[in-house]
Amino acid sequence: MGRGDGTSWKRRNKHSEYWRSIVPIRNFTPRTLAVKPQYTLEDLYISPFRKRRLYNEDGIGRYEALEVKTEPTGIEVFDKYLNYLAKGNSGMENFASALGARVEDIDSIVFLLTGMRGVDFRMAYQLRLADDLLRYTNLEMVEVGRRSGIGTPTNLYYAYKRAYNVSPTRRRSQLRKKMDLGRYIL
Repeated sequence: MGRGDGTSWKRRNKHSEYWRSIVPIRNFTPRTLAVKPQYTLEDLYISPFRKRRLYNEDGIGRYEALEVKTEPTGIEVFDKYLNYLAKGNSGMENFASALGARVEDIDSIVFLLTGMRGVDFRMAYQLRLADDLLRYTNLEMVEVGRRSGIGTPTNLYYAYKRAYNVSPTRRRSQLRKKMDLGRYIL
């Protein structure tokens, strides 16, 4: 029976379980890792770029292949996760279930190795990736959002407003220095 409002107990219960899973828990106290994190975001970051522009003594430019670290930790599951993020993926449920794990398991690994909550690490990684794409390419915001894993241009805009209080376009102009455009290619 429902509450008299036409909804069944099962439907209401499923709905409330969903909201409990996405709404932050009241009185939530962030955890702090008791030891120094083994890795920083920069240690773990996998660049999307495969070639770098170099100039010879005559000032003639050419592109040279970059060595890309695809196994920065040597921990197979974690390196798979980093490569998953580097490809612009963000669906954690799919990644975890492919391993026979839960999202919470991946989040625990991230916390133990970086000292960051899984969701915070993922967003920091995606913003770092988006920063590189904004700085070194002229990709449209649609493509930056897609390749970084942040998603739509609207999601990209709000992610940058939350993180830096600027739009992605403004962030691009803040990051880009002389000769940055085209310094690296995908």
